[in-house]
Amino acid sequence: MATTTYVALLRGINVGGNARLPMQSLRELLDGMGATAVRTHLQSGNALFDHAWADPERLAVELKDRIAGELGLRVPCIVREAAELRGVIERNPFDMAGIEPARFLVTFLSGPVDPDKLKDLDPAVFAPDEFRPGEREIYVHCPNGIQKTKLSHALWEKRLGLTATARNWNTVTKLAALAGVA
Repeated sequence: MATTTYVALLRGINVGGNARLPMQSLRELLDGMGATAVRTHLQSGNALFDHAWADPERLAVELKDRIAGELGLRVPCIVREAAELRGVIERNPFDMAGIEPARFLVTFLSGPVDPDKLKDLDPAVFAPDEFRPGEREIYVHCPNGIQKTKLSHALWEKRLGLTATARNWNTVTKLAALAGVA
């Protein structure tokens, strides 16, 4: 049976002592879903795995439900085909010259960006932070650091009505490399 490589991006785990989810437990949950070649990156909810299902949204719901049912945690999950990471990298509208990768985020969304929901968003309100919409992601540069940016997942979720989780550029490119799509 043919499989596809996916990346799972979980939001808000193992941050500040909240929502503790050991990566071993995440790997076991994915194994229990029929995933193969499961591997994790860092302790912040990044997993790569192969699966026969051809529906990333179904995988995200299944993983979210298993985390809730087996561990009692409510954790938003986004699953993308790993090959999509190449497009995310290639579509980056920022010239990365002079940008520190740890201060550059890709906010992954559970669906496509609706430009109409962003048209009245005044970029000057967020300066010096800046953003550019992608297809199913928002690119965010935070030159003074990401900790206090107003361009967080909460803004995008409220504005777009989608689930959102962000990864810094180092993590995005590392996940692509681990998936063999960089």
